[in-house]
Amino acid sequence: MPQLNIHTKYKMNSGFEIPALGFGVYMIPPSATEKAVLEAFKNGYRHVDSAMMYRNEKQCGRAILNSGIDRGQLFFTTKITPTYMGYENAKKAINLSLRESGLDYIDLILIHAPYGGKEARTGTWRALVEAQKAGKVRSIGISNYGVHHLNELEEYIKGGGGGEISVGQYELHPWLDRSDIVKWLRERNVVIEAYAPLARGTRFRDPLALSMAKKYGKSPAQILARWGLQNGFVPLPKSVTPQRIKENADVFDFALSEDDVQKMHTGEYSPTDWDPTVDFD
Repeated sequence: MPQLNIHTKYKMNSGFEIPALGFGVYMIPPSATEKAVLEAFKNGYRHVDSAMMYRNEKQCGRAILNSGIDRGQLFFTTKITPTYMGYENAKKAINLSLRESGLDYIDLILIHAPYGGKEARTGTWRALVEAQKAGKVRSIGISNYGVHHLNELEEYIKGGGGGEISVGQYELHPWLDRSDIVKWLRERNVVIEAYAPLARGTRFRDPLALSMAKKYGKSPAQILARWGLQNGFVPLPKSVTPQRIKENADVFDFALSEDDVQKMHTGEYSPTDWDPTVDFD
């Protein structure tokens, strides 16, 4: 695997690049978001992952604009919330996100989850493709789609719907095996993002995490973030604590052995939150 660092980027199917490590802002209150994002930038992050549902797009945009960092060096993601599924609703959602964030364009917009049935999903994709052509968004993708949803979308794209899946975002960590989805995405060169890559802290005392932390002289959080990186995922750790924000980015001065990476594939299937990949037809 190539040498990774805080500046590593991956080329997406859209032709644009995405930083290999992102900063998640899920459940960070709007009042704390701008400060947390600026702290992340201070520690080398250049990639922020938000969503309409998180209600902090405005504060993320403010941090980006107030950071003093060239806009072209920063990568901002948002997502179309389930309540805005469908062509007309999605067009409104895209414009709302642009207005909320205060940005001239959004680097990546994902469909947050496969709600609403086929017509709503394909209509939402159509709106994203149009927004991409109009320069409102540079890259588009999906989140929480099961293989059957991915097949449906691919059929729509090939049938004339257009666009390309640049990113697929999922809850991914050693205790949530999504090998079928990962295989589907990899075969199509789709960048795979890992939300909740630290399993929301629920596994920090797991014997596997503790033994690896001891072996490498790192925290369980750092072990899990590094595991995601070495699997070729784009981890999206989140925190509001400056020390943890720094710690979660400090994962480029060591590498797990290939044996240990494989050992951490537990085969377990334990989501920490919702699981739309299997909940919707």
